[in-house]
Amino acid sequence: MFYATDQNRHGLAHDPFKAIVSPRPIGWIGSKGGDGMLNLAPYSFFNAISDRPKLVMFSSSGRKDSYRNASETGEFTCNFVSRNLIDKMNMSSAAVAYDVDEFALAGLTPKKGELVDAPYVAEAFAVLECKVTEIIEPKSLSGEPSDSVMIFGQVVGIHIDEAILRDGRIDMGLARPVARLGYMDYSESSDVFELFRPKA
Repeated sequence: MFYATDQNRHGLAHDPFKAIVSPRPIGWIGSKGGDGMLNLAPYSFFNAISDRPKLVMFSSSGRKDSYRNASETGEFTCNFVSRNLIDKMNMSSAAVAYDVDEFALAGLTPKKGELVDAPYVAEAFAVLECKVTEIIEPKSLSGEPSDSVMIFGQVVGIHIDEAILRDGRIDMGLARPVARLGYMDYSESSDVFELFRPKA
């Protein structure tokens, strides 16, 4: 089958776009507003985009609280979503008022960053402390802004729970990272195999 996205006539019960672009890592973003209010929310439009310097990006559909806080303070954290925290991550995705603390709602412990004044999930196996480098509005072919906004951050500090370290590496079989698939589907990446690049 083929369909042009400007008409969106795929004939399926649900739009397949996000199922094709998968699995997507989950950016579990911790932030604090200028008024001190804490926020925690998962974003599946998220990824690492550079190693030198270490940069990550999350994209918010609409001007949500994570965007508001990161733009006000210039700081946020990204918390590793492991299988043992999936229910708490899901609870933090609830559409609640700005003054509701998702850390408390999900039964998680907020901890202040070492280098940023933003909260992170104390229970997470790994955490990236980030400072905002830029915020952009992606545009369509016609030049119209999309309904999303992208927040880029440079990683200035990294927390790792030594319980997931083996032989000088993070053991993904122990960390059990969770990724977003299409629709309401998720996957857990604990079945790990190595693949080396061919020699030229």
